[in-house]
Amino acid sequence: MPGGRSIVLVGMPGAGKSAIGRRLAAKLGLPFRDADTEIELAAGLPITEIFARYGEPHFRDGEKRVIARLLSGGPIVLATGGGAFADARTRAAIRRSGALSVWLRCPLPVLLRRVAGREHRPMFLNADPAEVLERLMRTRHPFYAEADLVIPCSDESPEATTRRVQEAVAAWQPPLRLPVQLSERSYEVVIGEGLLARAGALLAPVLPARRVAIVTDETVGPLHLPALRQGLAEAGFAIAAECTVPPGEASKQLPVVQRLLEEMLGAGVDRRTAILALGGGVVGDLAGFAAAIALRGLPFVQLPTTLLAQVDSSVGGKTGVNLPLGKNLVGAFHQPRIVLADTGTLATLPVRELRAGYAEVAKHGLLSGEALWHWCEAEGEALVGGDPAALAHAVLESCRLKAAVVAADEREESPEGGRALLNLGHTFGHALEAECGYGGELLHGEAVAVGLGLAAALSARLGECSQELPGRVISHLAACGLPARLRDLGREFSAAALLGRMRKDKKARDGALRFVLLRGPGEAFTAGDVSPALVEALLRDEGCAS
Repeated sequence: MPGGRSIVLVGMPGAGKSAIGRRLAAKLGLPFRDADTEIELAAGLPITEIFARYGEPHFRDGEKRVIARLLSGGPIVLATGGGAFADARTRAAIRRSGALSVWLRCPLPVLLRRVAGREHRPMFLNADPAEVLERLMRTRHPFYAEADLVIPCSDESPEATTRRVQEAVAAWQPPLRLPVQLSERSYEVVIGEGLLARAGALLAPVLPARRVAIVTDETVGPLHLPALRQGLAEAGFAIAAECTVPPGEASKQLPVVQRLLEEMLGAGVDRRTAILALGGGVVGDLAGFAAAIALRGLPFVQLPTTLLAQVDSSVGGKTGVNLPLGKNLVGAFHQPRIVLADTGTLATLPVRELRAGYAEVAKHGLLSGEALWHWCEAEGEALVGGDPAALAHAVLESCRLKAAVVAADEREESPEGGRALLNLGHTFGHALEAECGYGGELLHGEAVAVGLGLAAALSARLGECSQELPGRVISHLAACGLPARLRDLGREFSAAALLGRMRKDKKARDGALRFVLLRGPGEAFTAGDVSPALVEALLRDEGCAS
């Protein structure tokens, strides 16, 4: 059993929770408890009598307390009543206990055969069992869907079902969860495969209502919307609107935000409707900004589908759009309620997009220290080759670093260091993107890769780091298939034009250039006193015209 957890079986009347629970407990060597039996013992009354005398609210309150008590001891296998997991307080108590919840999902014909002869149960008194079960399935299935495991059941023997449950429990791997601890409201980054198909179950506990609007792009939608729709529907979510934008950085502009707002509000989005960003960094920035300003702020969820978004832009609450003057000059801090990084979506990325995302991983390696940077040098080529283990590790460690930085400096207000360090390579990178016009000629990660090489080179020229570090950075990025020097971009840039872009960067102060520099891996710092002449000389040495 994973981690010595209790196992809680949930499902409809007739699903076999008690029969399966007893057999499972015997196989695992754990005590078995039946919640309904324990409630009757505690109350000294049969459940039918409790309902008749005190009503369902009183029963549910007692049920929650009994289940919480049973789960507060050592590991057990617990069979719950059919309505237990439909109660929000009981679901929360089971989650808090750390138990593994398992939904035994049975089709209606199987349930009907199994409940025959149970007319004495309160729900079946003077009623058609088929009608009762159909109604209960409609109302309860969305809540059962929040269970950690869903086991489809048939009319097979209890032994066969028990064996399948035991195998599923043994193989169960919970998604990784990283907290982002903020002063006003914290949230989790959830990392794992298949999260879109479980989106409704994962979102329901953190959203104010089961109603969403989805923003995606024309490339991602056909790939991943079906899984997301199914995952939401299983947990009873209504989709108020599905808004699609063209892929690429060119969509990050104010007219696109206005169109999104008109589509969402025209579809009846209200203040309890969450905006889901399904896509890469562009979709996340657009959807997040729209959520920040629609009705003065709507709940927001990040569902990043690119490596770059999973390791960087989806965490931290930065949203915004570009202007012709520069990148991300209009925006807002708007933290998501949760981030679901489904690493399975990375298998659909074009190689160029995967490599571009890796630039941010390499940046995090340089910021984190020798351990992660050495890992990057050892595993970076495997990662851009699509190795699932390397991808998962990169997402986890990048999110771990970014969560810690964001928690310490949520709104980038630290006068030195803090969240600004995450802009390593970005002062150069954003200038290159602006010069290329956001039309797809240069991807954000490619610009960052060149920016990392330039930032290391500038650090070396200032005597802040070893003279070998720039070559180490540039060689590694090139080995991973990224452009690592200006000449790799295949076009000529003007040093004066790039300097002008940098002075308009949102990190600049009073027109003075600000850079994140390196003394070595794990030793980054911000500098606002770098001579423009030195930067221009570096750019010209790298091939820029004057």
